[in-house]
Amino acid sequence: MKILVINAGSSSLKYQLMDPESGEVFAKGLCERIGLDGRLNHKVESKGIKLVRDIPMPTHGEAISAVLEILVDPENGVVKTVDEIDAVGHRVLHGGMKFSASCVIDEACKQAIRDCIPLGPLHNPANLMGIEACEKIMPGKPQVAVFDTAFHMTMPPKAYRYAIPDEYYDNDQLRRYGFHGTSHRYIALRVQELYGRKDLKVVNAHLGNGSSLCAIWNGECQDTSMGLGPLAGVPMGTRAGDVDMTVVQYICNKYNKSVDEVLNIMNKKSGVLALSGGVSSDFRDLESGAKDGNAKCALALEKFCYEVRKYIGAYAAALGGLDVLTFTAGVGENGSTNRAAICQGLEFLGVKIDPEKNAQARGKEMKISADDSKVDVWVIPTNEELMIARDTRDLAF
Repeated sequence: MKILVINAGSSSLKYQLMDPESGEVFAKGLCERIGLDGRLNHKVESKGIKLVRDIPMPTHGEAISAVLEILVDPENGVVKTVDEIDAVGHRVLHGGMKFSASCVIDEACKQAIRDCIPLGPLHNPANLMGIEACEKIMPGKPQVAVFDTAFHMTMPPKAYRYAIPDEYYDNDQLRRYGFHGTSHRYIALRVQELYGRKDLKVVNAHLGNGSSLCAIWNGECQDTSMGLGPLAGVPMGTRAGDVDMTVVQYICNKYNKSVDEVLNIMNKKSGVLALSGGVSSDFRDLESGAKDGNAKCALALEKFCYEVRKYIGAYAAALGGLDVLTFTAGVGENGSTNRAAICQGLEFLGVKIDPEKNAQARGKEMKISADDSKVDVWVIPTNEELMIARDTRDLAF
């Protein structure tokens, strides 16, 4: 079986053609600069193919067409015809309170995604464009929507309700939703496979340019660090994370900025980028800067690790203990220095990592806790695309 996984952004579109059974990736790539000029990055690792082509992409429709054309290209493709693609799975950011699981895309599903645009104004319109482009170019092909928020719908009210007047919850559904749900769900399932049981208290740290933590018990989300939108939680590449709302009011009033302008600052000009004095939002650059004596880069890393550590401690308290701590995503999978700094100070919870194992764990699944650690600590590479492909397989056939 071959499933095409699509992740459409406002001006980009990531894709993978993969086998949901084995996880084999036949081809993958990225369409970028959609709406400007258009560029296709395409890889077929089994053939050693890596190419970049400038292709006009005024809309997502042209991007989807470019993807399908390269997939069936006799020299650089991996299928003879589009008919060999069995179905399409789409990452959709926000499902609101409407979706607690993935669903087959029909008119009702698309309308529900539209209804959630106020909750996901940057991503949901792009996700819809990707869906509608596939419908037009691949009519009749089964399509499935996999929501970033769905995994977190098991949170109890004490975790997802904000302490604001009822009218804003009842009328506007303003509450904690959480994101990276497909990644957190993958890790939850993988931990179950590793231990052969579900009744484990797990904290998963999805750490990258965007970061979130999730408290998991019995395979279900109990709490998560992102909120109504993906701005809340720990400091990220360019996102501020948790900030007193009075800061927003102060900047608006003193500098005559609108709320939207300040939120743009909080989303795109803050985080470790701001703490490092504008050096970089890339943690590798920050580590290099800190080694060279840049105090601001060192502060950015220290602040990030400190906030992640706080969330781990808080979620261990929420769960009533901790059995497994997992690290995933770009920084979580590859940042041994950051993992060590985060775990330093969690010894009271029973967390103790093995320095040699931690140093060896880079982009591969590995248990990095010491033999006498009361909490098992793992590095587990996430695979959101595989989750999307498997949901698509299960729902479409």
